[in-house]
Amino acid sequence: MTIQELGFGAQLIAASAEIFDRYGVRLITGTDFNEYHRALLKHRPNQPLGAPFDPTIHKMSAKNSFWIIGYDADDRMVHTQAMRLIDLGTQSLADFMRASFRQFPPVGVDLDLDASRYRPGPGARRIRGTAAYHGELWLDDSNPEIRGSGLSSMLGHFAFMTALHRFNPDHVFGFVARPVAYKGLAERLGFMHNEPSAVNWHMAESTKVLEGFMVYMSNEDLRFVLGLPMHEMAA
Repeated sequence: MTIQELGFGAQLIAASAEIFDRYGVRLITGTDFNEYHRALLKHRPNQPLGAPFDPTIHKMSAKNSFWIIGYDADDRMVHTQAMRLIDLGTQSLADFMRASFRQFPPVGVDLDLDASRYRPGPGARRIRGTAAYHGELWLDDSNPEIRGSGLSSMLGHFAFMTALHRFNPDHVFGFVARPVAYKGLAERLGFMHNEPSAVNWHMAESTKVLEGFMVYMSNEDLRFVLGLPMHEMAA
């Protein structure tokens, strides 16, 4: 499947390039997660690589994963995101996550994994086939030109278009912390559905619990969102 076959691909690329140029953001994509890891160590050592994209844990290749890094005009890292394709086979995402949700922890947090839990919603029970996990999402908000610019929307759409082009997945899903979900990040990225209290991460040696929403879209949802008028997306 080519970008041209997606219909909206060329238009989205053109609109994305214009907006990224406006904010001085240069995007690089790749599939070598050892290279990605080295870039994080160099530019963002305080926020390590997340377990879902660790090439020492998972078999990562151009067939099942990619990363996106954004640099500003001074070659300073200002953005990251990544996707990894999961073939669910005959099981649902709910079944897969019941057994594997501890492989998707938030980064940089000391957790009590035994006390943490996953609770599937109706959407997770329906999701089958191939599902692209969307993570590593980070945007440097210390830059006043980027903060509050709406750039996150175009970055999310760019990742979705890349996933369609590379994998054509049946679904895309991810997890968003509750405070961030209430601020509308998932909607700005383009996700059309969310399930509250999907994961509860218990902090180690603490009573504090981090609640995560599961956000998701079907292949049909992806194509609908990416087919929306460019001026609405940019706004």
